[in-house]
Amino acid sequence: MQPKPSSAVRFNALTGVRCLAVCMVFVYHNRKYWRPELHPEFLRLINEFNIGVSIFFVLSGFLISYTYSDKPLQSFKTYSSYMLLRLARILPLYWLILTCYYIDPAFGKHAFNWQTYSLVHAFSDKHNLDGLSQAWSLNVEMVFYFFAPLLCLLEKKQMCLLVGFLLALFGLTWGIGVYWHYLNGNPNRYLYPVKFLLEASFPGRCTEFLAGILMARSFNSNEPDLLKRIPQKTLIGFAGIFITAYCIGLFEPDIYHQGADNIIGRLIEIFILPIFIAIALMGLIEEKTWLQSFFGSRIMLLLGNASFAFYLVHISYVNLKLKEYFLLPDRNFVVLWLIAIVLYLAFEKPVCGVFRKWIKA
Repeated sequence: MQPKPSSAVRFNALTGVRCLAVCMVFVYHNRKYWRPELHPEFLRLINEFNIGVSIFFVLSGFLISYTYSDKPLQSFKTYSSYMLLRLARILPLYWLILTCYYIDPAFGKHAFNWQTYSLVHAFSDKHNLDGLSQAWSLNVEMVFYFFAPLLCLLEKKQMCLLVGFLLALFGLTWGIGVYWHYLNGNPNRYLYPVKFLLEASFPGRCTEFLAGILMARSFNSNEPDLLKRIPQKTLIGFAGIFITAYCIGLFEPDIYHQGADNIIGRLIEIFILPIFIAIALMGLIEEKTWLQSFFGSRIMLLLGNASFAFYLVHISYVNLKLKEYFLLPDRNFVVLWLIAIVLYLAFEKPVCGVFRKWIKA
């Protein structure tokens, strides 16, 4: 048997895998430009590459649960510090790019909107793509951060309490949207319809975060639970991710739509895909494989750390602005990564570091 890798190497691989996730999202958003050149079955697969976002959500569930558990609930001060640290990780770079968008007369036209700055706009099916369209997922992340300590506490007490809370949260959110619609038609479609909740809200996508929380539970446990008993987790997990994505694609009505638009495809995405993602991530932690070495390499660490910046620039304002000057055959993939790396090293990392010191002071 090979010796277990060190903790640093194991968690480095989780940072590096972020690069894979965000590259999948990039391919998904640019697939329309390559449709005539791709084999139909391969196109069926990449039509579902928005599952890169699912990888981020499962990973967030694991890392937050592993790092914080229910500790933020010890006092108002600890919870405030926890939330401020999460805000410091996401908002500064998002606000920087969003402000550039609004300042640019060709794009935001100085029509500053507090809802996009606060991410409240992403609760609306009508407005969730306003500003930087990909910011809807930041709203999902922030709602998870808000509830995460409570979810971890419920998980420690009894699993049925955690599942019951998530079901009640979904029911309450759905009920608010329906009642709002009943009152005045809900013109901005806040928390409505249910399809929107399942696609772009924390209550609808909570199973992905739940998979990460249960993964952390297994990782921290000394008991040989079901997840730990699975052999070849890296192989089974990553094979399962891509096979599941292809199976979701079997429900695509045509090459222009996703299989997850079908209720069966959506259920597969909600309940089956997160399981394989959790298995794959656990494999990257526990198994000494070439994939662990690859994702834990220095270049993948850099790209993984810059993945959030890449996510914010790969579509919407920065990407569109760049296309005004040139468009390379790779859809500016390499140039966008260079921009992301600069943003991470010159802005995101130092600014986040300053806020961390201030919050912890």
